[in-house]
Amino acid sequence: MTKKNTHHDHDHDHDHHHAPANFNRAFAIGIGLNLAFVGIEAFYGWKINSLALLADAGHNLSDVAGLVLAWGGALAGRIRPNPRHTYGWKRGTILAAFANALLLLVAIGALMWEAVERLHSGGADASAQGLTMMAVAGVGIMVNAATALLFMRGRETDLNIRGAFLHMAADALVSAGVVLAGALTLWMHWNWLDPVVSLAIGAVILWGTWGLFKESLHLLFDGVPSSVDPVAVRQCLEGLPGVSAVSDLHIWAMGTSHIALTAHLVMPHGGGGDDFLEMASEKLHDDFQISHVTLQVATQALATPCGG
Repeated sequence: MTKKNTHHDHDHDHDHHHAPANFNRAFAIGIGLNLAFVGIEAFYGWKINSLALLADAGHNLSDVAGLVLAWGGALAGRIRPNPRHTYGWKRGTILAAFANALLLLVAIGALMWEAVERLHSGGADASAQGLTMMAVAGVGIMVNAATALLFMRGRETDLNIRGAFLHMAADALVSAGVVLAGALTLWMHWNWLDPVVSLAIGAVILWGTWGLFKESLHLLFDGVPSSVDPVAVRQCLEGLPGVSAVSDLHIWAMGTSHIALTAHLVMPHGGGGDDFLEMASEKLHDDFQISHVTLQVATQALATPCGG
């Protein structure tokens, strides 16, 4: 039996896959803006004795922690491989996305719990505090929306960046809900509206965050990324000239923006030279965005496949 192993990595040829590398400035600005807002919110919460503002300041502090996690994951993903970590630390981006989702779920749970408590007690009289709360929440909309915009262009291609974007967009939505509820409460004296709006916003955020949680957990266990159809990948490999069978096909995420593939190709009439392997690697990259490809070519099937 003759075998030939090849590995083609397109990371150097296609820099647009290194999305996290382009977001250092965005993370730094986002963390700075949100730390400043936490200070403002905590100060005015203490000044007007508003438990709501103080609680939201704590919630926004968790956002800073989420951004730090996402930035740390992105930086870890850029550490070069070494003999002990042959893939580098790219998986740090997946861990950061998972931790970010967990943190956001906990924050949403706390928000909804507080909303239920307030609804049960009939809500709080916001007449004395309403204008200040609306003004601070208005600043929150601008800070969170601006931070979310910093990550908008990377949310489709990198799960870690998507987590940061969702975190900030969710908080902008919460702040908008606070402004709206505050205005209606001052105007109509509907003290029950604030907790109801909070519950509605929490449900919307929960819907989006659950998807991030499931996808990051899926990737942590080497699941095929949702952007890749494994059946189509197998058909693509089987359709290559000279290939009679494909076995031991594995597709997984090395990081939130790096997809890897290994496979055994049976070519009974020989072939599988450099030109063929380069063509196969290019096709997998162009059709499926798989940038790290390792193929093994043999004239007959392996006697002891790995069972993949």
